[in-house]
Amino acid sequence: MISFIVPAYNEERWIAPCLESVRAAMEKTDTSWEVIVVDDASTDSTAQIAERMGARVIRVARRQVSAVRNAGARAAQGQQLFFVDADTCANERAIGAALDALRAGAVGGGCVFKFDRPLPLWGRILYPIGAAVGRRIRLVGGCFLFCTRVAYEAAGGFSERLYAGEDMAFIQALKRVGRFVVPAPTVITSGRKFDVVGLGKAIFLLVKIAVGGRHLESRDRLDIIYGKGAAESREPRRD
Repeated sequence: MISFIVPAYNEERWIAPCLESVRAAMEKTDTSWEVIVVDDASTDSTAQIAERMGARVIRVARRQVSAVRNAGARAAQGQQLFFVDADTCANERAIGAALDALRAGAVGGGCVFKFDRPLPLWGRILYPIGAAVGRRIRLVGGCFLFCTRVAYEAAGGFSERLYAGEDMAFIQALKRVGRFVVPAPTVITSGRKFDVVGLGKAIFLLVKIAVGGRHLESRDRLDIIYGKGAAESREPRRD
């Protein structure tokens, strides 16, 4: 059994493509699987869309992505866990490469992502650098992570002290357990935050996550993840 865990808060515009991408990939296999959407107190139709598409929906009210992912892992039946963000589309190659890596002895891994829209100039400059460095040091974003249940439990899950950077902390914990891999295939994730975040704010957030510390233990100053910026990034684009 493979469990796909999808944390979601007000993702009615993205949840259907995400779930459809998993279904399309897994229907080509003979492996048993499940999708768990963890709805974190959404005020839109995220949960209803997920239920109509056959996902198992559990509801929490934490407004903290680490806690939401952990809630999904606790409810999951699978021995292989895939954490897929609601605004991310998986594919057969990425899932297949991840499963091959786990069968070959890796404890976990993550895929490099590409964006679903053109980036601003600064994004087009920085993205390939970040992707290349991430592959080199085996450190990727949290939109598509996978691991065995044994490794998840040994790593302690996602730190619920953190409101941001929890994916980076989880990857480092998995590396202490065993081999962490970054397969060649990529996934597609939303570039919506580029619509509301400029270069300065993006660098400021990345530096905060890289440095770590107590400023990641609160929603304060994490606007693009939990505040007005996050809400604006969910609004339809005005091209």
